[in-house]
Amino acid sequence: MKKGYSSKNAAAVILLRPEVNGGFEVFLTHRSSGTKIQGGVCSFPGGSVKKEDCLSGIMSRIRGLSPAEARKIVGSKLTSELSLGHWVAGARGLFEEAGILLCTTQDGTSLEMDDLKVREELAQEREALIEGSKDFLTLLESKGLFCDAARLVYFSQWLVQEDSPVCMDTIFFLTLLPLDQPLLPGSQKAGHSLWITPERALDLCQRGTLPLRFSTFASLRTLADFDSWEDTASEYGLR
Repeated sequence: MKKGYSSKNAAAVILLRPEVNGGFEVFLTHRSSGTKIQGGVCSFPGGSVKKEDCLSGIMSRIRGLSPAEARKIVGSKLTSELSLGHWVAGARGLFEEAGILLCTTQDGTSLEMDDLKVREELAQEREALIEGSKDFLTLLESKGLFCDAARLVYFSQWLVQEDSPVCMDTIFFLTLLPLDQPLLPGSQKAGHSLWITPERALDLCQRGTLPLRFSTFASLRTLADFDSWEDTASEYGLR
């Protein structure tokens, strides 16, 4: 790590959607230049792992992955709770920046997102989460929801310290866009956003019109090597 840098744990979520031609697109957000972390570049939704992401309260609201299983996936240098906290941070960041909530109800069923009232309520919950007037655990408890960690598939891990005063030890996840969940407008953290194929994103980056951090570029490079959505989904077990 470079001198003068501090380290934090973080999570990033690569949201994908298949195309009718057999390919797929990824979701990128453009962070404003005033944002402390990754300002002025396009990146994947996500954020820092907070202390509350690793406490017993939120651990009890997670389905599909245990702390021990999470630690086995990311490596033994982290505690079990901190390991699983990356999944929490990823799910929370995806909701804050894209409005996609990877959760289930008590009986394991998906949210009824075709209900306009439910969507409006979740939009309000998202704003409260972004503003800091409500935390992720309170949101889940108040709605009787559980974070569906199984829908975040481990992809890679990068030490992101380019042009930033904070070195982010970041775990990247893959997840499939839920068919019944529409994207919500950009947040204060993420201004405008776009869907783009990995190949197109790489091309625009090389032309100098799409600013990407190396970790984002490398992730897109890996995804661009797949011939089709079917191959990608099969390789990573996306559902």
